[in-house]
Amino acid sequence: MNHVTGPRAADVESQYHAEFAMGAHLARHLRRVLRLYLVRSGLSDVSDAAELALTQLVANVVRHVPGRRGRVCFLLRPGGVRVEVADGCPAPPVPGEAADALGEGGRGLLIVAAVADRWGVTPYADGRGKTVWFECAGKAGKSSPRP
Repeated sequence: MNHVTGPRAADVESQYHAEFAMGAHLARHLRRVLRLYLVRSGLSDVSDAAELALTQLVANVVRHVPGRRGRVCFLLRPGGVRVEVADGCPAPPVPGEAADALGEGGRGLLIVAAVADRWGVTPYADGRGKTVWFECAGKAGKSSPRP
């Protein structure tokens, strides 16, 4: 059962988990699920940023992980969302700071850093993979600037 389709925010589960063989069309499907999840949870203000960051992490799995297998988890937090993309490749992702200006890749993590409030990488304890994650805080979850 897809817990994202409930009619009220109170009916939305605090977590959504899925395991996939990543492919070109999967990013579109996951963006739709994430958007529904966020809108129904009252976090539509972070949907665009979260969808863009999710797309970049899925693209990294498709491009860099042998077998393209991965797991996705959306976690509702007070005032925001945490999105995790895990895979069985131990190589850490590398931000493309020196990416070729005309190259087709190398900017995914830079985009994640630009649109998310926080992001990071958590290697598996056994060294057989990692989880790349980001967090987006909604308007209510962001602290106001001090005068």
